[in-house]
Amino acid sequence: MSRELWLNLPVREPERAKAFYTQLGFRLNEQYVSQDGSFSLNVGDNHVVLMLFPESAFRGFAGNAVADSWQGTEVLFSLGANSSDEVDGFALKAERAGGTVISKPGEKGGWMYGCVFADPDGHRWNVVYMDMSKMPQG
Repeated sequence: MSRELWLNLPVREPERAKAFYTQLGFRLNEQYVSQDGSFSLNVGDNHVVLMLFPESAFRGFAGNAVADSWQGTEVLFSLGANSSDEVDGFALKAERAGGTVISKPGEKGGWMYGCVFADPDGHRWNVVYMDMSKMPQG
């Protein structure tokens, strides 16, 4: 079994999406050459690949309609942060890059600190720092 995880998302404007994700620090996979306007980005250090496809190409291989991610959440992706400052910085980068901060950075449960943002196509992401020393035991 492959050790990579591929996340595939439809986008309305591929170049806008590419600019957004690269401003967040995702690394463009220069080895991937597309025939349909799609592109690939590497996320973090754990062999996670984000593939973004024009909606028509995504619809073609998914075999059904593309959901309107502004009307409902199809999935919530979570990114781990190393500190609350990193969460704050990520929220600011997402907003500056054209995203929408849905839930401003803040503490949750006394041991987590996070935020939720949406990319320009409405796909939602959660960035969270977890202080495991404060995690409730039980």
